[in-house]
Amino acid sequence: MKQSEILLAGKKIAFIGVGVIGKFMVSNLLKKGFEVSIYARNRQKVEETIKEGAIFCESIKECVRNKDAVITIVGYPKDVEEVYFSSDGIINSASEGTYLIDMTTTTPSLSIKIHEIAKQKGLKALDAPVSGGDIGAKNATLSIMVGGEQKDFESCKEIFESLGTTIVYAGSSGSGQHTKMSNQIAIAGVMAGVSEAIAYGKKVGLDLPTMLKSISNGAAQSFHLTNNAPKMLNKEFEPGFYIKHMVKDLKIAASEVPNLKVLNDVLEMYEALEKNGDGDLGTQALCKYYE
Repeated sequence: MKQSEILLAGKKIAFIGVGVIGKFMVSNLLKKGFEVSIYARNRQKVEETIKEGAIFCESIKECVRNKDAVITIVGYPKDVEEVYFSSDGIINSASEGTYLIDMTTTTPSLSIKIHEIAKQKGLKALDAPVSGGDIGAKNATLSIMVGGEQKDFESCKEIFESLGTTIVYAGSSGSGQHTKMSNQIAIAGVMAGVSEAIAYGKKVGLDLPTMLKSISNGAAQSFHLTNNAPKMLNKEFEPGFYIKHMVKDLKIAASEVPNLKVLNDVLEMYEALEKNGDGDLGTQALCKYYE
């Protein structure tokens, strides 16, 4: 079979971005039998992943050479630009026919740029941002929204199925990123609603755990009401997803479609927290805005 029809039998993957979410993704790929090479600026931060069986590489060039697929999940669009387009970056170093899967949440225009330049080099690019945070990454239950050519999506299905349970082909290049923007807007609105419900309950003197128990399984039920509201009450702000990254995502969405009220209101709240030095807290720390 041609590589365009099925992923090569060797199942060799390069993975760049072994952070809060990425480390669990690498772990799940290893469990599924993939050979995973990783690159990180600081080896000490990925020692746990190396012990699990990942192969550490000293450079991006070394990491991506002769691989069936390259997965990236880094922080910001500028980081995506750097790992893909630097002189020793992915585009200039990956072997012909390699699948390039960017799972970073970045700008749709950048995903389209990667796709077009990759195609000129004989590479196959997909934008595949994820939702589900560290919990979804750990349990391999991520939602994965994929843009690019459908035949390339089908070829990489085994990879996606190792990482998530809701895997959707969203359309042409950039469509995965646009879908992720819709996801972030919905999350931001729910998170603000949960924060405001807690603020209201506190103001009128309700027992907050009892209030949350009462509403968590009714029409208001949601992942964030069940999982993040208790963290808000207990002031547990360890990041499953950083405030600074939510600010980045919402800014991208606002630049694509301006004048959406919920989007702009919650972006303003998160920006206020980031300016207050809370950018490295989890997004559930939005409740601090109401204090």
